[in-house]
Amino acid sequence: MCFSWSRRVSVPSGTLVRVEGQALSLRCEVSDFEGPEEQDFDWKATRGAQTVNIISTWEPSFPEQALRGRVLSGDISVHRLGGSVVELRIREARVTDSATYTCSTPSTDATMRGNYDSDVQLRVIPNTLSLAPQVPVNLVMEGRSIRLHCNVSQNFTDGIYLSVTWSIKKGEVLQEDLLTFGPDMGVTVGSSFSRRYAEDEMHLHLDSEGSYSLMLSGAVPADQGMYVCTARQWTREQGDWKKIQEKTAVMGDVTVIPTGGDRCFSVVFVLCVCVSQYPGDPTELVCQVRNISHLRGERLGVSWFYSSSTNEPLAIASMDANGALMPGEKYQSSIEAGLIVVSRVEPIAFKLRLLHTTNVDAGEYACSITTWTTTHQGTWRKSSDHRSRTLKVSLPSKSPGLSVVARTVRQAISSGSTFEMSCQARPKNLKEGVALSVLISMQEGVGSPSHKLASISPDLVFKVEDQHEHSKQDSLSLVKTGREEFLFRIRGVQATDRGFYSCEVVAWIMQNGSNWVEVVKGDSNKIQLTFEHKRPIFDLSINVFTTSVLPWETVKMECIVSVLGTPTNTGKCDVAYEIRWYQSWGSDTVTLLASMDRWGVVKKSPRNDSSDCSLERLRAEMFVLNIHGTQESDAGEYFCTASPWMRSTTTGVWSRELDVTSKRVFLHVKFAFWDSMKFPLLYGACASLFVGLFSLILGLICAQCCLRDTTHSPRSRVKLMDLEID
Repeated sequence: MCFSWSRRVSVPSGTLVRVEGQALSLRCEVSDFEGPEEQDFDWKATRGAQTVNIISTWEPSFPEQALRGRVLSGDISVHRLGGSVVELRIREARVTDSATYTCSTPSTDATMRGNYDSDVQLRVIPNTLSLAPQVPVNLVMEGRSIRLHCNVSQNFTDGIYLSVTWSIKKGEVLQEDLLTFGPDMGVTVGSSFSRRYAEDEMHLHLDSEGSYSLMLSGAVPADQGMYVCTARQWTREQGDWKKIQEKTAVMGDVTVIPTGGDRCFSVVFVLCVCVSQYPGDPTELVCQVRNISHLRGERLGVSWFYSSSTNEPLAIASMDANGALMPGEKYQSSIEAGLIVVSRVEPIAFKLRLLHTTNVDAGEYACSITTWTTTHQGTWRKSSDHRSRTLKVSLPSKSPGLSVVARTVRQAISSGSTFEMSCQARPKNLKEGVALSVLISMQEGVGSPSHKLASISPDLVFKVEDQHEHSKQDSLSLVKTGREEFLFRIRGVQATDRGFYSCEVVAWIMQNGSNWVEVVKGDSNKIQLTFEHKRPIFDLSINVFTTSVLPWETVKMECIVSVLGTPTNTGKCDVAYEIRWYQSWGSDTVTLLASMDRWGVVKKSPRNDSSDCSLERLRAEMFVLNIHGTQESDAGEYFCTASPWMRSTTTGVWSRELDVTSKRVFLHVKFAFWDSMKFPLLYGACASLFVGLFSLILGLICAQCCLRDTTHSPRSRVKLMDLEID
């Protein structure tokens, strides 16, 4: 059997070199296949012996957990260029993206034939390209030379080449290249300057320290404009030059002053330095006078004006013949605060300086030169006024930006280990020297509110933001490790530290020498801190000898901690407990009776009853609550809670585990009538019997005594008879 097809998956050949922070794309194409016209693709990356799944066109759950955040944010994506062609795109490449990338296609063929995957090597190098041009002389006489100096530096990397281009922009005209050096050590001259280069009016000077200078001889009025320097990095791919990075910087404006012409009094309006490239940068405007040889004993003054498309020209400030400054009504406060400065830099040149240029400063500026002559009284009077043309000042259309990338430096593998996360800021359209601040936030879970942990101010002052984290101040650290990089560290992580961490970086500029003003801020991706917390299981039980007592008796309750799954290398001295005993009357009323911290210090709550309680530890896991002299108010439910603390055997750091609560027991204080009355009745009966017997005996004794005193002998009948006879 003869096959007319053989599946072929192809990717770029050779090693691809890209720059950190730049966008990159890897193309993958499949041909000579059977099945549907639209094929599916899988991308994987291999670093050493580890292979990770990146993204797939047909399986949303294909990416590795560590890359899902970048995929969801769009930093890593796959785009179809056709049914059988896709591109893997990375919006901002990282050095850690260096790997061997494999593009594979699932089989849709009746018979497997050909190759179903293909590899390409990607190397991402750090972004070390730096561009620092020097501001050229802004006023050049016709026929003189214009020197354009540009400093370019980069770290040497094999296979990376550099080119430098000088360009000029005149008004609204598109930028035009003067000369390009590199990337192959050759020189390319712009079409408008080829004649001058051939006539040796353009000279290129190089040195070994990355200094590139272009000397333009015989300046003419056509050379007037804004000069720009551009540096590019290149690499060779499949025999062709491939640009991998480009940086551009404005050098400054140059005005060429003609030497010929009449000798009339005129005004030249120039931009002394570059118009603010970023919000907050200064802008300087110079009002230059020329052809003043006819002036005799006169002095010059200046007035500055501003206008926009919505209002009439406004007077900024004026300077008279004696140099006295008179601010305009609207700008008086800014001039007094030093935000706007009007000065004389030369006898025939005046400067307007905006200390911090903002969007409200964009518009048209003009100056007016006044001449002053002396009167017979010796005073100065204005003799003439010469108005300049207007100059439009505008900020770059590109707004400032700040992207932040967070990455894991050290992953915590267990409780007690160290977690480190770096925050890399990448400013865009921001001037050099801005100050950065960073704020670290933590989110326990997806959708849960985040809370602030720690921050560094623009003055590099560290602060613990969350008051609940002050107990962990010794374990939290946040330091600045580079010009645009910060490192956040947690020593001795606990189970409560697991969650999602992110950085918020803010760019600031200093105003008035003391006030920080926010320019732009950016939020990073989220880094998940997770680890398998192999901790023992704690349980609480209550042992009560009796649940029914009489008043004034003592009750003893034991709170016993039991531990399951204790690590073999953890001793009793490495576990401590905080114990709390509570009494409740129903579900809403709970009172803390006594507590003992992990150091053994006991605290009791105030009591209003005559009963008292005590808390003691009999063993490492047994804590006893004693209630002395129980009263009726002591009846109710009792339970205890424990907060276990474990000390890491490797770092020695104590970490708090989750609280555990025991079951509740009910204490009944008996108050029986017979039990309470039997002793008083017995005592009363005995007393009554004693009193009765005593009374009876006393009565008998008294009766006997009385009967004895009243008894007499009867009169003798014989004597009576004798008397009768007598």
